[in-house]
Amino acid sequence: MRVAIHGRTLELEQGDITQQAVDAIVNAANSRLAGGGGVDGAIHRGGGPSIMAETARRYPRGCPTGSAVITTAGNLPARYVIHAVGPVWGGGQAGEAELLASAYHRAFELSSQHGCRSIALPALSCGAYGYPVDQASRIALRVAKEFLEQDPVGELARFVLFGPGMYGAFAAALEELAF
Repeated sequence: MRVAIHGRTLELEQGDITQQAVDAIVNAANSRLAGGGGVDGAIHRGGGPSIMAETARRYPRGCPTGSAVITTAGNLPARYVIHAVGPVWGGGQAGEAELLASAYHRAFELSSQHGCRSIALPALSCGAYGYPVDQASRIALRVAKEFLEQDPVGELARFVLFGPGMYGAFAAALEELAF
């Protein structure tokens, strides 16, 4: 699924984010930048040990929830990995929406600062962190739209979603938001 926003492209794709030949991919990282399961584990396995070595060297204190940091992409086809830390879902009363929007915003900001014209993103916080995908998808897509409308560098924001359920939720949100 694809929509045009001010001559730029917002896409949804079901697939494997580690296979994306884009300038930057976003990793659903934990605040310790310690690797893990899901998207995080797949990126570290695909990219090799150089990504973990770089995060340990450059960001020894990790990355706070709602923010992001950037590294090279090791053996992945992308140039960069942006490690974004989304919130753990706690029911929606602890600022989760703001933290999730902030993590996406910071990821887009880093991609622009590093001259990235294309970026692939996962559904942050929707796996082990338990964020309801119907709510998270609306937040993610709104931030992506703002990025594509305002950023002078970015041309493509592609959400790469694992499985038909995640893709379906994002597709429904995209239709609902009617960009």
